[in-house]
Amino acid sequence: MTFTLATWNINSVRLRAGLVQKLLTEEAPDVLCLQECKSPVDKIPVELFAELGYGHIVARGQKGYNGVAILSRMPLRDAGHIDWCEKGDARHVAAELENGVVIHNCYVPAGGDEPDRTINEKFGHKLDFVAEMRDRFRESLPARSILVGDLNIAPREDDVWSHKALLKVVSHTPIEVEAFEEARAAGGWVDITRQDVPEGQLYSWWSYRAKDWDAADKGRRLDHIWASADIAASGHSSRVLRAVRGWTQPSDHAPVLATFDL
Repeated sequence: MTFTLATWNINSVRLRAGLVQKLLTEEAPDVLCLQECKSPVDKIPVELFAELGYGHIVARGQKGYNGVAILSRMPLRDAGHIDWCEKGDARHVAAELENGVVIHNCYVPAGGDEPDRTINEKFGHKLDFVAEMRDRFRESLPARSILVGDLNIAPREDDVWSHKALLKVVSHTPIEVEAFEEARAAGGWVDITRQDVPEGQLYSWWSYRAKDWDAADKGRRLDHIWASADIAASGHSSRVLRAVRGWTQPSDHAPVLATFDL
């Protein structure tokens, strides 16, 4: 089975349903994982996606906050979810394909503005979330699995527009990067994007605050596609759809894609 998977923080699936349709029409990934859907599951406009051939969906939702969904042209089995940090947040959902591959769709907390858990509860939550990911991976090594999502950390120096300028900015601080790499290594996960594009600046997020995001190009690679070590060699054709960030009323994230031969 060869399939292409995309991950995209959509920043409201109802507000941007038209953009989801546009992506599904123009790029036609076999599986699309969405984060920050900001919608109860029963309010997701699934009929619009089903009309385009995406009749399978596994999702977890909340009103106006968080939310993750996996849309697919291929049959899916709901493989459950993890309530990270036991907060009841809709930040994870898993689905199993017919070939036994399990897709995990994750939305890691952004962490607020101050990179200090003693004064910023949100940052503490983020660190605890990633630490729990690490511990779970240590307890049960992932196999035939793909983990994608807005992980809200840009780990490498070339994953941000300026390593030096962002060392004290949430998403690229040393403590976050260390936690991120510990979690990835604990599961034996392979960063498929960087397996395919090993060198050079690469971003998937550009702030709404920039007057001209494209010209300023102050981006960060916050969106990731990982594969367990046993299937990582099957991943290829990674790319970030930067142009999507320039669509009308866009998300501040661009979709990230990869293809797998499994």
